[in-house]
Amino acid sequence: MWSDPPGVLGSAGWAGGVAGGSEPPGMWSCPWWLICCCACGSGALAAAAGPAMGRTLEIKQLDVCDESSIRACLDSIPGRHVDILVSNAGVGMAGPLECQSLAAMQNLMDTNFFGLVRLVKEVLPDMKRRRGGHIVVISSIMGLQGIVFNDIYSASKFAVEGFCESLVVQALRFNVAISLVEPGPVMTEFETKLYEEAERADYSRTDPETAEIFTKLYLRNSRDVFTSLGQTPEDISRAHVQHTLRVIEAARPPFRHQTNVAYTPMAALKHADPSGALITDAFYKLVFKYDAVLRFGLRAIRLPVGAAKSWGPSRTQTLSGSIPSPIPPGS
Repeated sequence: MWSDPPGVLGSAGWAGGVAGGSEPPGMWSCPWWLICCCACGSGALAAAAGPAMGRTLEIKQLDVCDESSIRACLDSIPGRHVDILVSNAGVGMAGPLECQSLAAMQNLMDTNFFGLVRLVKEVLPDMKRRRGGHIVVISSIMGLQGIVFNDIYSASKFAVEGFCESLVVQALRFNVAISLVEPGPVMTEFETKLYEEAERADYSRTDPETAEIFTKLYLRNSRDVFTSLGQTPEDISRAHVQHTLRVIEAARPPFRHQTNVAYTPMAALKHADPSGALITDAFYKLVFKYDAVLRFGLRAIRLPVGAAKSWGPSRTQTLSGSIPSPIPPGS
């Protein structure tokens, strides 16, 4: 963790606060952060905090699906002053649409999309009043391109992207930056559990052909995608720390920042053809006609992608010492 951390840390199920100091708002030498992440329990967060725990970092309970919980967390921050909001709370869903309940879909949207909306509604008014702040949203490459059998998850990320894309113009008028960090596939315990559950799920509510496409094509190819183009836990640490810090520290924070260079061609392919026919045809052929070629190609590019994703020493941001912000505290 930071030796002189810059803000307030929070989470979807648990929240932590990185306190910038004991001085009143406008007097802090470091900005305050509110970081909302997945619910992993206070013990795991405390272990990750290390020596910062109790000195410059607090852990609080926060539920992004509960407005009163968010307000209570912010009310515990002096002056409700947050310079930087990092929203990273989210849940996943994969499988045939017919096999997903509407309640599960609504719960996913409530966390992935409306959870972000609740957070922004609470912090944005004060940022606008101070004419300064930065909202950083951990989105997904699936917010730019839908992926087969990820219909609802992709919809939630498209909603996040559209929400931020609409809001950023107004926010800039008040000197408030909004940035979307867009990771590609990630290899974490969360993803592993999601796909293990998918393999054991009941697909009787869909037709046999669709069930076979999902279990025999999608799940099998997904393993190769995650192995070849996915990011390891170490990559995720960089994506959620170094990539996010690069966005925050930028003199002019970017609106979009992709953490996995392997997905840049996919985004470019979509924008190259406004009709959508090019990207749709490409995905269809990869899934249904050339899946063997896809798996071979993914395995062949593991080393080149690994090299492309590596960070040279000159691009690695040390986490020791205080972290400057492009937006002066209390501005």
